[in-house]
Amino acid sequence: MVSASARHDADDQGRLLGIGQVLTKLSPEFPDLTPSKLRFLEEQGLVLPSRTKSGYRKFSSTDVDRLRLILTMQRDHYLPLKVICAYLTDLDAGKEPVFPGGTGAPPASILPVRRVLTREVIVREAGASTHLLNDAVSSGLLPALESFKDDHLAVLKALVSLQQLGIEPRHLRSIRAAAEREVDLIESALVPVKRGGDGVSRARATEMATEIVGHLEVVRGNIMRTALNR
Repeated sequence: MVSASARHDADDQGRLLGIGQVLTKLSPEFPDLTPSKLRFLEEQGLVLPSRTKSGYRKFSSTDVDRLRLILTMQRDHYLPLKVICAYLTDLDAGKEPVFPGGTGAPPASILPVRRVLTREVIVREAGASTHLLNDAVSSGLLPALESFKDDHLAVLKALVSLQQLGIEPRHLRSIRAAAEREVDLIESALVPVKRGGDGVSRARATEMATEIVGHLEVVRGNIMRTALNR
């Protein structure tokens, strides 16, 4: 069932889908699927759709395949999310874990493979020095981790370019401080939404936070461009 659907989704390769389109595609197989369920699976780190500049979720065909696998493991094998997450984490790390639901597991080739970026790998791929990575961590621009994500790689690449222009991580501490103030502002705006205390309220708060971040980036970028053009 999964591999047949995966072949169908292959026709849509490269076309990104919104939440409504994903529901349309998966609801015939999973009638109980809702937007809040999709957001919850994202909150749990089981699927990571891309985002538009306005903060809207966009799912690739591999995201849809991954969701189909997760939902199938829940429905047909009664597996808890903790077990599913552990299985997918091993797959993402390039391992070959035993399928927890028994035989008949869909091939790992339909799943998006997330690279494991160790300190050595992220430094090499960014063209950075270990010293720059350490400075970025000490300045609060990157987390102190042993393995990183692709967005951390993008930040380190940007820091390499800035360093070539004479801008060091320590010069960007004010940006970190400003971001923390913006987080406080966003959290204040989300207080009424979070009062519900349920999963739907949390999912809505997460979506709204992303939307606010997108709007703030537009305002911030315009302010900087205006100031530079004076």
